[in-house]
Amino acid sequence: MVEKYQLKNMVSYLCTLAGVSRSGYYNYFSLESQERRKLRDKTDEAVKEIILKAFHFKNRKKGARQIKMTLAGQFNIVYNLKRIRRIMNKYGIVCPIRKANPYRRMMKATKEHRVVPNLLNRQFKQEVPGKVLLTDITYLHYGKGMRAYLSAIKDGSTGEILAYHLSDRMTLDLATDTLKKLKKNKNFKKAKDALIHSDQGVHYTSPIFQKAVKKLGLRPSMSRRGNCWDNAPQESFFGHLKDESSIKACTSLDELRKEIKQYMIYYNHYRYQWNLKKMTPVQYRDHLLKTA
Repeated sequence: MVEKYQLKNMVSYLCTLAGVSRSGYYNYFSLESQERRKLRDKTDEAVKEIILKAFHFKNRKKGARQIKMTLAGQFNIVYNLKRIRRIMNKYGIVCPIRKANPYRRMMKATKEHRVVPNLLNRQFKQEVPGKVLLTDITYLHYGKGMRAYLSAIKDGSTGEILAYHLSDRMTLDLATDTLKKLKKNKNFKKAKDALIHSDQGVHYTSPIFQKAVKKLGLRPSMSRRGNCWDNAPQESFFGHLKDESSIKACTSLDELRKEIKQYMIYYNHYRYQWNLKKMTPVQYRDHLLKTA
């Protein structure tokens, strides 16, 4: 009797400390509650396996929203975000978050280089494919201490990567060769009053680059000095690329080229985006063209 009384008091004391009722405590350890938890764990295990299919789709890790859109778009499965996030937290399914690029520096233009006004003024999405082009260059660290440079041109309205060029040298060709690839892209249709927006880096203020831009019939536009938000969608793309690809695992420039090529295909054709009505960039481009 004394032991039962002491145990009862101990349970009451612990329940008070934990902020739960005694009835709730006993209910938690009841056979019925244990069976419910077992059933839920079994269901969660099954859901986890389905979520992992989306998480690893095309070998690109994803966050909760990407998983939700991939499940719906590729597997015809609909889960709400709350459930997906709960399962991810429960089983430690994590998409790595990138660190800020420590090498990001604004390169100063020389006297013969010309800075042009910011015509875009952050009006990125104009719902017209081929009207707003965004371009930038980023560093890619791979292998053991090796570095490459990636230049890309992105459609501001659709999110599609229209052209890119990878090199182990940060020369002017990095930017001009990207323009040449844009010209060769048969899916690119230049809209009326199209512009190409960049930062004030030396590649873009170069007379050679600006001449090539003019030859393509594009209007040049530049961010204000030191303001990365003026070209935010392009910055965001580079961030996703570094988060979701296996760049660091590449041991040669050729391997890196293959990885970048595969990621570009994935990004344009298979990576669903929340702000594109949960479509991929190519799907959204076709959607805009149909409704134009």
